[in-house]
Amino acid sequence: MAFRFEGLEIWHLAREYATHIYAITARFPRHERFALADQLNRAANSVVLNIAEGSGQDTTAQFNRYLGIATGSVCEVVSGLFLALDRGYIDKATHARLYDEGDRLIRKITNFRKTLR
Repeated sequence: MAFRFEGLEIWHLAREYATHIYAITARFPRHERFALADQLNRAANSVVLNIAEGSGQDTTAQFNRYLGIATGSVCEVVSGLFLALDRGYIDKATHARLYDEGDRLIRKITNFRKTLR
């Protein structure tokens, strides 16, 4: 039996985004391993996990709440990417690509939330 979240485009997009975030944080300086890199990875994981957890809730309102948390976590990742750019851990092209990917993910989650109402 497949879980509900496996059929959600937003869950698949969030997984891809988390994978991309992990790939760039792996190249951060060693001293950031338990600081910004860890924060970005946890926030990216939170997007995926909150979509999945929300999909298993009993009510649409509960699911919607978890999707709101997921959206907030995307914002956290995007904000962290600005810090990574400011510190020289990523270049402008990488920042722009991940920024756009985060923006697309938020728009997809927002549109999906509208279908739940």
